[in-house]
Amino acid sequence: MNGARDEQRQHLPGGPQRQGEDCPESGGENGSASSGRRTGSDLGFYTNSLATAACKQMIELRMQSDHQNSGGQLKVATKDAAQASDMGDWETGGATYQAGALEPTKGSLKGRGQEEVLVSGCLRLAGHHLLNTVPLPQVVDGIEVYGTKVHCKVTSRFAHNVVTTRAVNHADTAKEVSFNVELPKTAFITNFTLTIDGVTYPGNVKEKEVAKKQYEKAVSQGKTAGLVKASGRKLEKFTVSVNVAAGSKVTFELTYEELLKRHKGKYEMYLKVQPKQLVKHFEITADIFEPQGISTLDAEASFITNDLLSSALTKSFSGKKGHVSFKPSLDQQRSCPTCTDSLLKGDFIITYDVNRESPANVQIVNGYFVHFFAPQGLPVVPKNVVFVIDVSGSMHGRKMEQTKDALLKILEDVKEDDYLNFILFSGGVTTWKDTLVQATPENIQEARKFVMNIRDQGMTNINDALLKGISMLNKAREEYRVLERSTSIVIMLTDGDANVGESRPEKIQENVRNAIGGKFPLYNLGFGNNLNYNFLERMALENHGLARRIYEDSDANVQLQGFYEEVANPLLTDVEVEYPENAILDLTQNSYQHFYDGSEIVVAGRLADEDMNSFKADVKGHGAINDLTFTEELDMKEMEKALKERDYIFGNYIERLWAYLTIEQLLEKCKNAHGEEKENLTAQTLDLSLKYHFVTPLTSMVVTKPEDNENKTAIADKPGEGPADAEVIPSMAYLTNSQPPQTPYYVDGDPHFIIQVPEKDDAICFNIDEEPGTVLRLIQDPVTGLTVNGQIIGEKRSSLDSQTRKTYFGKLGIANAQMDFQIEVTPERITLWHGAAQSTFSWLDTVTVTEDGLSVTIDRKNMVVSFGDGVTFVVVLHQVWKKQPIHHDFLGFYVVDSHRMSAQTHGLLGQFFHPFDFKVSDVHPGSDPTKPDATMVVKNHRLTVTRGSQKDYRKDVSAGTKVACWFVHNNGQGLIDGVHSDYIVPSLF
Repeated sequence: MNGARDEQRQHLPGGPQRQGEDCPESGGENGSASSGRRTGSDLGFYTNSLATAACKQMIELRMQSDHQNSGGQLKVATKDAAQASDMGDWETGGATYQAGALEPTKGSLKGRGQEEVLVSGCLRLAGHHLLNTVPLPQVVDGIEVYGTKVHCKVTSRFAHNVVTTRAVNHADTAKEVSFNVELPKTAFITNFTLTIDGVTYPGNVKEKEVAKKQYEKAVSQGKTAGLVKASGRKLEKFTVSVNVAAGSKVTFELTYEELLKRHKGKYEMYLKVQPKQLVKHFEITADIFEPQGISTLDAEASFITNDLLSSALTKSFSGKKGHVSFKPSLDQQRSCPTCTDSLLKGDFIITYDVNRESPANVQIVNGYFVHFFAPQGLPVVPKNVVFVIDVSGSMHGRKMEQTKDALLKILEDVKEDDYLNFILFSGGVTTWKDTLVQATPENIQEARKFVMNIRDQGMTNINDALLKGISMLNKAREEYRVLERSTSIVIMLTDGDANVGESRPEKIQENVRNAIGGKFPLYNLGFGNNLNYNFLERMALENHGLARRIYEDSDANVQLQGFYEEVANPLLTDVEVEYPENAILDLTQNSYQHFYDGSEIVVAGRLADEDMNSFKADVKGHGAINDLTFTEELDMKEMEKALKERDYIFGNYIERLWAYLTIEQLLEKCKNAHGEEKENLTAQTLDLSLKYHFVTPLTSMVVTKPEDNENKTAIADKPGEGPADAEVIPSMAYLTNSQPPQTPYYVDGDPHFIIQVPEKDDAICFNIDEEPGTVLRLIQDPVTGLTVNGQIIGEKRSSLDSQTRKTYFGKLGIANAQMDFQIEVTPERITLWHGAAQSTFSWLDTVTVTEDGLSVTIDRKNMVVSFGDGVTFVVVLHQVWKKQPIHHDFLGFYVVDSHRMSAQTHGLLGQFFHPFDFKVSDVHPGSDPTKPDATMVVKNHRLTVTRGSQKDYRKDVSAGTKVACWFVHNNGQGLIDGVHSDYIVPSLF
């Protein structure tokens, strides 16, 4: 990161050489062959093998040239003392030459008054090689950069990055040292300090207008200023330079922060590495703390082979913490074994993701909260996509070929439930089809032929093309040509500005806004730099989309395809994040038109009452097959306990995350605001930028340099895309619907069937003893189409004694044939099918799925399924210690409402939905003194029953509530219709 000039290597002074022998290259302090007369200094050489007489001669010549009988000593260090003794001692011209041993671990000769000179190259003398292996630092134009460190500290996706570079001026005169850092465009600089010989000169964030006056004053005096400029696709370059006196040291330290956005299922830290010279202490470290736990962590470098990377890289993660360290030695930095230039030039990227046992995570610190939301396992919402493609003359050549290539790749990924069309525009507008068409294999093949035949021509009519596409989507919806639970998207690609038809940007923007009416998003892709990108961005943001620049490069087609992949899989539409009324202040954006697979919704805010005991959040959205509500609730006291783990947490990180997100969103709103609204938004953004020390488009970093520097003031600005104009516990969840009424029928435990008879204020119970794997019919109603089956599991270590063997229900299948709906429940997950569409949830989710006639609510170890008003089931999850040697996790099934099921309902539980009577008499002591026996008359059968009890686990899954019952022996024989084997079915569905 030093801007000094590259070293100029020169050969040693001439002298007699034997034919065919090579002498090594060498440089003085600044790479020169001779740096003049020196007195009383020692020179250190380090060889790998014995130096012969010819090497002695070369060294003598060097000594004569460089020291001119100064009386200095030359120490030739070899691998061991034996070689040193072979070298001997000799005298030439009054200087004493001593050979000595050097331990390899010490690296080079060092000591007071010594000077180190690197002998590079290779001597072929009498079969021996003299190799330069001393890892001495590189000095370029008198400047040695001896330390560069990038330290990234990430807490809950919020990254705090500090880049530090240390340099020393070895020259006899003052030298200018440059500090260059490339940082992500999405980041805000928060601090910069310059330290020279222990004196620190800080940077201050000021309002841009105030900073501008200082900047203009510096420019008027002929002085340059430090700047932040756009640099490539993802980066901005921060540059500042300072004069450093002879012998002085300087330290640069830049701090920037950013919220890492989830992209295709991962968070990415993007670091540009380019030190421009060998650096003795070079290191990149990242410490990551994620309360949800880290699921994956990786690092890669574009400038180094995997083998070399692995030797310099360490990475590890466990639980909530992750660590990455890249620390190449000087030799590992060299572009070749004998080179003095660095191969560290390129991208260093750290990626990771977090565990998602629950779709959401809420964290609260010091009165501020952040809410992360990224559900998994949901079916993709079908899309109606119109591609609006610029085919004007400026797209001729490579741009058009790359666009066609990208569209062909996209067509391979379109799903059959999607609908699509292509609109091409130049001076006029043409369409592939008159209406949207389904992405059937036949239509996709026809679309491919259409794309391959696209030709460029004419002018650029953006207005008419967009209005045509929007009208097509609106009409398809109005005429029910597309699926009811589908979503619409417009994707436009252009490489220029409108120049035919309506060409005024503000008028085009107004027309598009009125036509879309907030119903679906517009995504604008700007190809190259010869266009009004700000216009494309304003228009996209105003219609709930975004703009993306496609860079003219060999991978432009990959860029286009990559963008489509980001929006190809919407999982939810019309997402609303809701909090209790009057409980939250200063909320960031909490409504989103789409949630795309692999992304994440982040909402932050401030609590109105910091002393509140609990925190609740609901996320509602429309899925592919039903409406969903995800609920989170936190116990604030538990949260406080969790925050005691502060190892990786930096200060008020959630408050700074909130400020970052708020500024980012206010800046987007400013782009389409006018008049008083724009003034208010600008004032809010400026206040937050100054309060939190962020360099934003409204502020600048002013760096005041030492008085003896020619350039006394440097300004760092935030450029735009357009032309120069704590440990936290997982959230506690709660049940969203009301507590169901008293349970009349259920099966739980081993499996114990309990039939409550409210008219008798009593209950009957029985067990079914069957082999693991057996599927039993619990409920079947041919009129409503409802079926519930359960599969039996055994213990981990089964008993040979059938009397002591325990079995449970390990899988349940709930189906409604009329609705074409199925739910499979296991102790690991809940899977819903609506036709072929599939959704998967874990028991840690807190979610409500709703659609006409159906509601499914999952709430940690408890699931409620309702089919309209009159049929409600509850499934309870029983979990055991994972290392428990005998028992498995299992399920309990409860029928809490069945009054809408038909009189034809049957099954081990279903047969008891109809009224029946029983009488108990002759109560007498049984074989167990605590459990009396009795005679029961039921369904015209006289049975011997035993008084006992079972448990209802709905309210307390650990302890349960005791329910007294009369136990019917022999698999319920005499109580159930037929025998228990009549209820065995071949499969769950």
